[in-house]
Formats: sequence, C-alpha cells, structure tokens
Amino acid sequence: MALTTSLAGRVRNTSLPKSHALLPLLEAVVNALQAIDARFGDDIEQGRLQVTIERSGQDELDFGPSGPGRMALRPIVGFSIEDNGVGFTPDNMRSFETLDSDYKSGIGCRGVGRLLWLKAFDKVSVRSGYKDDSGGLCVRKFRFSVDHEVEHVDEPGDFSDTGAIVHLGGFKEAFQRSAPKSVMAIAREVFEHCIWYFLRPGGAPSISIVDEEIVSLNKLMEEFIFSKLPTTSIDVKGNKFDMFNLCLKSSTRNQIPRLYWCAANRVVLEENLTGKIPGLYGRLKDETAEDFTYVCYLSSDYLDTHVRADRTGFDISDRFVDATLEDDISLEDIRSGVLGEVEGLLSDALTTARKEGKARVNEFVSRSAPRYRPVLARLESLGVTVDPSIKDSDLELLLHRSLQKLEADAIAEGQAVFAEVGSTPLEDYQERLAQYLSTLKDINQSDLAAYISRRRVVLDILSKLIRSSEQGTYSREDAIHSLLIPMRVDSNEIGVDASNLWIIDERLAFHEYLASDKTLKSMPITGSESTREPDVLSTRLIDTPVLTAEGEALPLASIVVIEIKRPMRNDASEDKDPILQSLNYVKRVRSGGVLTASGRPIPSSQDSPAFCYIVADLTPTLVSRCEYANLRRTHDGLGYFGFNEPAKAYIEVISFDRLVNAATERNRAFFDKLGLPSS
Repeated sequence: MALTTSLAGRVRNTSLPKSHALLPLLEAVVNALQAIDARFGDDIEQGRLQVTIERSGQDELDFGPSGPGRMALRPIVGFSIEDNGVGFTPDNMRSFETLDSDYKSGIGCRGVGRLLWLKAFDKVSVRSGYKDDSGGLCVRKFRFSVDHEVEHVDEPGDFSDTGAIVHLGGFKEAFQRSAPKSVMAIAREVFEHCIWYFLRPGGAPSISIVDEEIVSLNKLMEEFIFSKLPTTSIDVKGNKFDMFNLCLKSSTRNQIPRLYWCAANRVVLEENLTGKIPGLYGRLKDETAEDFTYVCYLSSDYLDTHVRADRTGFDISDRFVDATLEDDISLEDIRSGVLGEVEGLLSDALTTARKEGKARVNEFVSRSAPRYRPVLARLESLGVTVDPSIKDSDLELLLHRSLQKLEADAIAEGQAVFAEVGSTPLEDYQERLAQYLSTLKDINQSDLAAYISRRRVVLDILSKLIRSSEQGTYSREDAIHSLLIPMRVDSNEIGVDASNLWIIDERLAFHEYLASDKTLKSMPITGSESTREPDVLSTRLIDTPVLTAEGEALPLASIVVIEIKRPMRNDASEDKDPILQSLNYVKRVRSGGVLTASGRPIPSSQDSPAFCYIVADLTPTLVSRCEYANLRRTHDGLGYFGFNEPAKAYIEVISFDRLVNAATERNRAFFDKLGLPSS
C-alpha cells in the first residue's frame, strides 16, 4: 500500500528558528545558482541572478534595532529571485512535487528548501522558462501553498529565455522582524551563505541585490577578501575536513575571527573563534603590518552526511564525556583539529598579537592595577592572553577572573599536597609543595597589593571631596562620612573591609563594637535612652586580651567618638561646638553604663578612657572653640590636640588637609613599593 504525505504536517514539523529568518531566501538563491551551473557549466560568467527586495507600500516604518544614523525603513514583505538557469524542467518539476526528493542529493540537496518557504511566507509563486526534449522553449507558472499545495496556472505568460522567477510574498511578521533590514545587511548574509560559489574554481555568476540601491555581490567579494591563505585539510579519526582559509580586509564591519561550518556548499553554522587560540582577537597584522581578520570555511563529506534536514545544525554530539568508540567524532574533536591547524597557519601574526597583548596588560597593571603584578607570570602560564584593544574595564574583569581561577587551583593543589602528609610521599612531593607555597606567596602579595591600591584610590577620592567645586561649593559631610564608613549601620551589618576609618587612626580597625550615624538608644553597648546620633561611636577592649583575662573580669573599654563636619564650615559656637558635642556623647555613654556588644556590663565604665576626633577645617570659629577648650596646636598648624581631665578624654581636631597628609605619609612606603603616586 502506498503511503501518503501531508504537506501541512511536514511544514508544521519543519524547524525554522527566527535567528535564521532569511534561510528560505538563501535556499532559493542556492537553487538558482544550481540551475545556472546546470545550464552554463564552465561558462559560469554568463549566469545572472537578481534578488529584489519588496517593501510595504504603506507609510509604516520599521524602527527596529539600528545603528547610529540608520534611517527607518519600510518593512520587507517579500523577495523576488530571478535567474537565467535551466528553469523548471520536467525533471525539476517532478522533484519539486516530491517531498524528500533525492533528485539533487548528489549536490547536497535535501528537498526541504520549499518547506522553509511556506514556513516563513504566506504566498509563493513560480514562473519559469525551460527547454523541452526538442529544444523548444516552454513556459510554466504555478502557485505553492500549504492549503492547495501545487496549483498550475493555465496562462503562464511569456518567457524569452530559460530561467525562473521565484516570488516569496507575505513575509510573516515573526520572521520579518527578526530578519536583517537594510539591503547591505541582506547582501552580506547572502554573500556569506553562498561564498563557496565565489571561492570555487571558475567563481560565481553575476549576483545582485536590488532595493532602492543595487549591491553587487561580485564587487562585495573584491572588497571582502584581503588575501587567501593556503587551503589545508585535517584528518579527524579517519575523516578528511577541508579548510578554506581567508584573510578579510580590515574595512569589513565584522572584525570577529570566525569558523563557518559548511555542508552541501552552504554555510550551516557560524562560530566565533575569539580567544579560542591565544592571541586570536579581532584584527591581526600580516608581515607588512596590514590589518586583517581571519575566517575559515570548513567542509567535509562527513558534515554533508550529518547536516540536519533544516540545515541549521549537525547531528553530531558537541563532545563526549565518557569513553566512546574510536570512530565516534564530536564537534569538539573537529574544532580542536581546526584550531591546531589555524595556530600553525597564523603563527607569525599570533606571536605579534600575543606580544602586543602582553604589553597592554603590563601597561594597565603598572598604571592602574598593581595588585596583579605578583601573579602576572603565573597568569601567562595559564594561557591568559588579551586583545591589545581591550578596554580597561574589560581587562580588569579578565584579570580578576584569572586570579580567582589561580586561587581556586592553588586551594585544590594545597588540599592534594597536604592530603599526602602521613602517607608514603610521592617522588615529586617536595617539588609540588615548593610550587604550591610559591604560588600561595604570589597570591598573598597580590592581595596585599590590592589592599594598598584601594587605599590610594580612597585617599584620591577624599582629596577631591574636600575641594571646592567650580561653583565654589563644598561636599556635604555625609559624602565624606560615607567614604569613611557607611551611614546608619553598625559592625554587625558591615564587613571588616567596608570601613576606611584607618584614614583617621589605624587602631579603629580593632574595635569590639562600632556604630555609624545611629542613635545612642539603638546601640547595645550604651544602655542610654538618648536619641542623639554621633557620627561614629565605637568601643574597644584594651589592656588585656579577653582570652587571657583572669576569671570573669573584663578589661576596660575605650570609647571612641568621631564627629565629621562639612569642609570649610564656619559656624562653630557655644551651641554648635563639636568638641563639647563629642564630650557629651562620651558622658551619655558612660552614664548609661558601657556594655559589651553582647550586652554584658563592663566594670568601671565611668573610668573608661575616651578618644574624641573632630574632622573639620580650621575655620575661625572652630579655632576659637579649640582655644577655649585649651587645646594645643599641632606642629604643622593643621590641627589641635589635648587631654580633657574632667572628662578623662583625649581630644584631637584634625583638618581635612592634615587628615589626607597624615594618612598618605603613613602609607607612603607601601605606595612607593607598588609604584603608586603618593600624592
């Protein structure tokens, strides 16, 4: 019993991703090229193929994704593909009317192109002239649709020569919106899909794309190719793969090195090769220092056999995790062979690119990221190379990810090395241990470099915040406060690296509890009911380490209060005296009873030493308050200090200039060691 096939079912089950929206057009173009080949053979220059873009006659415009300066275009509603090939001969017509026909299987045809037409277009019609057995010119016309399949038209019209006009109309919106819009973008996609016809011996017929302008693909070929590299081949488990290698001119828009996976003289997949070979990034330079971009067109009988029916991929596993039969081939097997061949072909250009990339990394590390200097040599051993044109932000991310990988590898190696302790050590144990410790040393130096670099950046930001703007205004105190420590948080809410109080005093890093811009009532250390908010308040257990304290006795807790004022603020008075304000905070904390962060009382809290820091510019009113408090001026004239006996508190008034200068001086040796500017 004969089987019947449903055209509607076949179209429904045919896959066409929106990312391949032009594939039906490309299939029609390839069919036309094959018809021209069949007619002219070696005289291919007599062939002619024209693709006309049809746009909506309405006033609606396509405002889809576009580049700078791109004009809005009317939506594309269809295409007309005209050629002067052999036309729809009786054999070709029978093949067209037979689903899954193998009539042209010898040249890679799968008989699915016309199914893709119906997938993306509502209306398909064909008009063709062909020669009969006696050499007379015949004409046929038919419509093709899901509902009515093939409908022949009795009056096909006149044809003066053999050939065909395929009209694809009613471009479905889902595909139309995903397709390229401009004539140049469409021309490039057609060209790259059919490039084999241009590269083969004898070349391609005259091909043009017509819109409001005409784009000749033959001229595009001349603009496209910089030079040809030798055609090479690789062997993968007994299967031959041919590599057609090209250098594209630097004027082409796409600067990405690419591998085109081809089947049946068509491009099936495009793969970005960026970074898959060290030094292969965008443009390369030849021996004359001219820029070019590398592309490879890969073809093979194996790929022809394993291409999917819709020609959007291959029925080949990407890679095999488990052991497989020796003749099983994965895409990764093929890719590895291709990359090895490319590395040999481009060895000189890749060496130059790697040197330029290394110089780019060294320049960036010296200028902006000295933390990576201790591990640069190790990153290079991991195969880390960069595009010489990479942006600073992208380079920072790349180096950071590479450092993280180095740290992860070091942890894994350390676990492996120390797991051997107590067992019979391997012969290379000492060598592995030495290598691990050396790597660990470099990583630790990198961490220290990052810490110091961050301090340099913080001081630079502070220096900018204390300067006046072009309008003569100064930053608010909360901007400076937030730089020193986040506002409205305590030490239970921030990490150890979130505070920059080292700018004022390195000892502030060693606190038992610290609060920033929170009420005294909300602090577990005070027991106070006051709603006043000191800028910064902390306690620190001193004199005796807690772990060595005898019995249940706790050491005294020092109380630290920091007040920050706006740069050049000149309103200090008896009612707005930051010195008295700080001393009052100390008094309120003591009267509430100083507690540990866990809420336990600390003995003799009334005698707990206190330190008050006022960070403010020495305006006339503040100088007056310092003199009233009987404070002494520092030797550089940029601050005041003294001890208030009744309050048992040390007081230091620090101008912003002194704050930055002192912090810079304390860190100068570290900055110099890293090659950072100290001012």
